[in-house]
Amino acid sequence: MPANLPPQYLEAERNFRAAKSAPEKIAALEEMLAVMPKHKGTDHLRAELRARIAKLSESMGKKLATQRASLIIEKEGAAQVVVTGPTNTGKSQLVACMTKASPAVAEYPFTTHSATPGMMEFENIQVQLVDTPPLTEEPEWWLVNAIRRADGLLLVVDLGNDPVAQAEFVIALLARKRIALGKALSQEEAMNVKKTVVAANKTDLDPGGQSLRALRERYADLPVVAISARDRSGLEDLRYEIYRFLDIIRVYTKTPGSKPDFSNPIILPEGSTVENAAAAVHKDFAARLKYARVWGSGKHDGMMVKRDHVLQDGDVIELHA
Repeated sequence: MPANLPPQYLEAERNFRAAKSAPEKIAALEEMLAVMPKHKGTDHLRAELRARIAKLSESMGKKLATQRASLIIEKEGAAQVVVTGPTNTGKSQLVACMTKASPAVAEYPFTTHSATPGMMEFENIQVQLVDTPPLTEEPEWWLVNAIRRADGLLLVVDLGNDPVAQAEFVIALLARKRIALGKALSQEEAMNVKKTVVAANKTDLDPGGQSLRALRERYADLPVVAISARDRSGLEDLRYEIYRFLDIIRVYTKTPGSKPDFSNPIILPEGSTVENAAAAVHKDFAARLKYARVWGSGKHDGMMVKRDHVLQDGDVIELHA
């Protein structure tokens, strides 16, 4: 086995060994591929896993394979956030309010039966929100896999129906699948830890704010945003929290003598360097990079920096090769 495989890979490998059905095995193999580092040492293993997936897909038959493929939502935009929670918390209505998607919305439980993606705008970037069926005691394999693959989770609870109990149900359920929310179980090895924002929906059903206070006290380590999808209140605060918890930065490029294009930022993880930004522009550019000039986070606009200079959100860089 190649070195430097992360704990998430080893956990997915255990899930593969424990899986009983072909879809569950494929879900585990895809998770192994998703978390595997990409370098020459993993090329052979990557090819082997893809071959296993192809063989299992063939064994499922055309109808089941097509159905499975339709349940995999490819990531778009700056990040993918799965919207999850118990039944009838208003997930679909919230996604409809925050994106241009049109998931089924109704006042009765279990309206959503499949995954529906939509793009949420935040300033000059877009984040993909994926509406999913409500979590039950035995969620379908593809739903658990979608949660594992996502960059983060938006947990929606109903302030009018004991939101603490709802959150506890979700956290316990996902813990059985070796998935942890926020910092709740981050110290346990082999847990797939997901950055999470809690949307405390239906503020009109909690006029005194008691349920909201109880929720915030119980989950002080998670950002809890009070909203009403029906009244569209609190949605701007929620957009900001979703952006903030993704731990990404926006960096803009310019050529000498020209103005930067602020409409199309490079999206990078927090802590990224000038070299990382150069690699995002072109994979070969980083190797030829001599220096860069930075506007924004430096002490002086246009200051010359080396490739290991750590960038901040909103920086403008001029790359010189």
